[in-house]
Amino acid sequence: MTTSEQHRVDAVPGTQHVRIVRSGQVVAETRHPLIVSETGLADRFYIPAQDVNFDLLAPTESHTTCPYKGVASYWTFRSGDGAGRDVAWAYPDPLAEVAGIRDHLSFYEDAVDTEVDTDRG
Repeated sequence: MTTSEQHRVDAVPGTQHVRIVRSGQVVAETRHPLIVSETGLADRFYIPAQDVNFDLLAPTESHTTCPYKGVASYWTFRSGDGAGRDVAWAYPDPLAEVAGIRDHLSFYEDAVDTEVDTDRG
């Protein structure tokens, strides 16, 4: 967790079964997502890197800096529609306050379909 007088970032373990799908292909699937809640933004699923199919992704040269999480790196799809566009990001060396997001990726909603099953049956 990181906070300032007006800004907060929380990363908590989720229990949902989350699948990230693009054109019928499963890009990522996990039962151990992190739910990142940040002031002013919608909650986001962050997927453990070991649950991401990196055969479908390639790193880009893009980097951005968030004052609350650190420097983000980005990925694109290796081929097909949308190649070359940043579609996922991660914080390889996040700020200490949000160290739990290390080794997790999040995906832009307009680049993939996110399927969420909350039934742990």
